[in-house]
Amino acid sequence: MKFGWFEAAALTAASVVSAQDDLAFSPPYYPSPWANGQGEWADAYKRAVDLVSQMTLAEKVNLTTGTGWSLDKCVGQTGSVPRLGLLSLCLQDSPLGIRFGDYNSAFPAGVNVAATWDKTLAYLRGKAMGQEFSDKGIDVQLGPAAGPLGRHPDGGRNWEGFSPDPALSGVLFAETIRGIQEEGVIATAKHFILNEQEQFRQVPEAAGFGFNISDTLSSNLDDKTMHELYLWPFADAVRAGVGAIMCSYTQINNSYGCQNSETLNKLLKAELGFQGFVMSDWSAHHSGVGSALAGLDMSMPGDIAFNDGLSYWGTNLTIGVLNGTVPQWRVDDMAVRIMAAYYKVGRDRLHTPPSFSSWTTDEYGFEHFAVSEGAYERVNHFVDVQRDHAEIIRRVGADSIVLLKNKGALPLTGKERKVAILGEDAGSNPKGANGCADRGCDNGTLAMAWGSGTTEFPYLVTPEQAIQNKVLQGRGNVFSITDNWALDQVAKLASQSSVSLVFVNADAGEGFITVDENRGDRKNLTLWKNGDNLIKTAAKNCNNTIVVIHSVGPVLVDEWYNHPNVTGILWAGLPGQESGNSLTDVLYGLVNPGGKTPFTWGKTRKSYGAPLLTKPNNGNGAPQEDFEEGVFIDYRHFDKRNDTPIYEFGYGLSYTTFAYSGLQIQSLNAPKYIPTSGKTKAAQTFGKTDEASDLVYPDELQRIHQFIYPWLNSTDLKKSSGDPHYGWKDSKYIPEDATDGSPQDLLPASGGPGGNPGLYEELVRVSVNITNTGNIAGDEVPQLYVSLGGPNEPPKVLRKFDRLHLGPSQEVVWATTLTRRDLSNWDVAAQDWVITKYPKKVFVGSSSRKLPLQGSLPVVV
Repeated sequence: MKFGWFEAAALTAASVVSAQDDLAFSPPYYPSPWANGQGEWADAYKRAVDLVSQMTLAEKVNLTTGTGWSLDKCVGQTGSVPRLGLLSLCLQDSPLGIRFGDYNSAFPAGVNVAATWDKTLAYLRGKAMGQEFSDKGIDVQLGPAAGPLGRHPDGGRNWEGFSPDPALSGVLFAETIRGIQEEGVIATAKHFILNEQEQFRQVPEAAGFGFNISDTLSSNLDDKTMHELYLWPFADAVRAGVGAIMCSYTQINNSYGCQNSETLNKLLKAELGFQGFVMSDWSAHHSGVGSALAGLDMSMPGDIAFNDGLSYWGTNLTIGVLNGTVPQWRVDDMAVRIMAAYYKVGRDRLHTPPSFSSWTTDEYGFEHFAVSEGAYERVNHFVDVQRDHAEIIRRVGADSIVLLKNKGALPLTGKERKVAILGEDAGSNPKGANGCADRGCDNGTLAMAWGSGTTEFPYLVTPEQAIQNKVLQGRGNVFSITDNWALDQVAKLASQSSVSLVFVNADAGEGFITVDENRGDRKNLTLWKNGDNLIKTAAKNCNNTIVVIHSVGPVLVDEWYNHPNVTGILWAGLPGQESGNSLTDVLYGLVNPGGKTPFTWGKTRKSYGAPLLTKPNNGNGAPQEDFEEGVFIDYRHFDKRNDTPIYEFGYGLSYTTFAYSGLQIQSLNAPKYIPTSGKTKAAQTFGKTDEASDLVYPDELQRIHQFIYPWLNSTDLKKSSGDPHYGWKDSKYIPEDATDGSPQDLLPASGGPGGNPGLYEELVRVSVNITNTGNIAGDEVPQLYVSLGGPNEPPKVLRKFDRLHLGPSQEVVWATTLTRRDLSNWDVAAQDWVITKYPKKVFVGSSSRKLPLQGSLPVVV
């Protein structure tokens, strides 16, 4: 049953239908928890309350609702509160740099950060991005991402995040957030949650591919898997103080992600204690009252469909408060959460209008681009925000390179007489580095995948350029063939060369772009553009063939990786603007590779399990994707099946060697875990209650077409809405307890940022000796895995890691601690984390399959 623009309880209605159809069901959880300013949020919360208490209802609603697609300068922009000196907030993509900008940097992708396994680099990259966003007048960066986590190796947007392992993702997620927010920009943790594939994420996109579905895909998941896998990195994000979280396109157990009371109200706000605001993904907002009561705090970009001039919120949210459908405390809480995030990062000290336009590269243009209205003004100031960030970009690019194979071929000496550079992936895009909108093609070297998670390159150093410069410095000869189908010429050049450097790639991206029939998600895991034949041709003709892979994730290498003439293989991921320089640093030994693969390289696509859903399976209804594998994705899946991959999770070679010894395990005196109990305070309203007559559109204000406003069109609420279904007002469509502002029971697993503080108490200290047994300095990544011992648990799960630099023959002691969360499982009945009775073990080594040290953990509670 639909209720037009102001659909009151689509969530509840959908849940009823789901239950009747025997589909997965998302249980309701109400009311939406109100912020309380706990912990480090206290001062920001108080300041937010003070400001919001001075606002009218229309001003509060203006903060919650975007002004419409391309109506202002940023991809998303809230309304302003000029009476109190508050400019509109600018929200801008992406997780790796400023989308639609200029004179900004193009950073390595999240998957490359994961391959560094370096907390410091994650933080520094986040800090550099935060500086650039702040310098451009951007208040909210739409990143980083840990959703998709990476259930599918061929998922289109995995590269925007970090790794399919929740612990590795969670740590780097949190460090990136800290870096961004320390520069006065609100970070956005996305996409919350289970947005694990691109196909069927939106109904209009599916229609474009000929599929007639009524609703987007439903990711169906059990409570235990949710907590132990997909929610894990978001707990780390909340613990790091993230200011914003973006909900997702997909449904979760047949309830839309941006109006799912179980995930937003219960998991995120009540259990994890999130104090910031939840924004919708662009066009992921599907109802008015339903989403408001289920925990959404900001509608982006504000309009229902781009530039239709209609909104679920704006005027309709104002009406919802006036007619009692939405309690005032809920809208007050939305505004307080937004402003608390603003104050927490110190944005009030840095807040300036954006100095660029997302919609034109012209210096001058209309204030409101989509409708060519408003002042004709300077919209692009061409502010250079790059600073010295090329240095951190080059370093992340080099430190993320994973050396997969080396038969003595690397590092190169610089004295090779004749070097062949083979493959389109070595060279430039004939259309230019930014020649394809949102990087929506696979031309030339792959340094960034496609979609909204991209930025404009300020320049792109290709491998061909950087290697040629290096070879010429050594007075060698260098020749390039960048046509992947010119195999006769490749064979001839390879046969004459001292070394053949072969470049191949595999691309992917967001679902609104299709490249070579890849609908965002990859259609397979093979190399693109004849890459396998290119490698085999070179290897057949040159006994020193080195393969460089630029890819969004794992690719199938079984046809050639073991060829005796393939003497080296490197994975370079998506390294950003310094691509060629980063690679050359490693090829020629200026940087000793220390990257470790953040995903598993299987022999076949089938070996990963969990195939993408590519055809509707529920008639014309929402496609149903059951996460039947539970927590067993990536290396956990391979371990469960005892399937030997080609390159295991955490694997990576160096130009030196390392040895592990001396495992020590010490029990720490942690206090007993106490589940949280008690009640919250009652919800509060801030400021006066307005009358309809106070909220009518101001006569003196010029109305802009398509612009989303918070004011009423008249004091007749039904006419003001313009909603043909507005006449209903029946309490059965409002979920039970959804408007209850009385004190609420606290959840056992709640109590602090990221959950119960007891989860983060340290229970066990583990230390090992690590020795560089070679004659050159290098980086090693010690990895600690835990066996939780239960009969249905993975053989091991990553819990701790670090990246260490060791000189020749140097020995260091690496020590880390395991927290209660690290050793716990989620108990569905208790709705809390518990340490089970099963014996637990710890494993330490250099990859998930090379763990020379192991020991039993003491009994802890």
